[in-house]
Amino acid sequence: MEDHRRNHAVLREFLALPHRAAAVLDKFAALPEAVRKSGGDGEGFVYVPATRKNAVLLVAHADVVGDENAEVVLAETERVIFNRKGILGADDRAGCAMLYLLRDLGHGLLVTDGEERGGLGTAFLATAFPELYDELNRRYDFMIQIDRRNGSDFKCYNVGTDEFRAYVAEKTGFAEPDRWSFTDIVGLCRDVCGVNLSCGYHDEHTEREYLVKAEWSNTLTLLRRWLAEADLPAFPLY
Repeated sequence: MEDHRRNHAVLREFLALPHRAAAVLDKFAALPEAVRKSGGDGEGFVYVPATRKNAVLLVAHADVVGDENAEVVLAETERVIFNRKGILGADDRAGCAMLYLLRDLGHGLLVTDGEERGGLGTAFLATAFPELYDELNRRYDFMIQIDRRNGSDFKCYNVGTDEFRAYVAEKTGFAEPDRWSFTDIVGLCRDVCGVNLSCGYHDEHTEREYLVKAEWSNTLTLLRRWLAEADLPAFPLY
């Protein structure tokens, strides 16, 4: 029960932050060993290297669709959380909160800016910091982004093999609805596989947006169990 209260408090903290990407990036930049880089508008990221040998890169994005100065007044029922003043921003503050809660497992963390504008932060990393881009594709067994609507989806887009898709389905119980669209892992995964997981938000980018608390908690629980495994397999992309 204490863990549940703590998890919920961290989720609310992230959802209540101003919609400016810097509000989230500042929190991750304060972590030990964090590396923060910034370029033009929407070009930025914070990277926290893994501390365990057998590691995964966890990815989320700090930017939110809509007015970055929009007011956030959180409200909730027993089932959901929403913003009384409009867009909730759970896409992807829900994912960022989960990365923050999973930071003690020793995996790498990458929080980007500009995902909602075509992956500006990811493109900035890949072009301005090619050594880091190489490191991400050498150091990690695979990548997990937490930035997907609904409660039980996974998507690998064009950066997953059949073997990796079967592995993700086994570990999560989630299903892949299609392979279309784009998110940061599409630009990050050059040599290793990647997947994007549901984290419980619905009707994103609209004033009807809400987050189902049980769906968010379920993804957090399964990731904590999965990523605590001592010997995670590597999944090369090609």
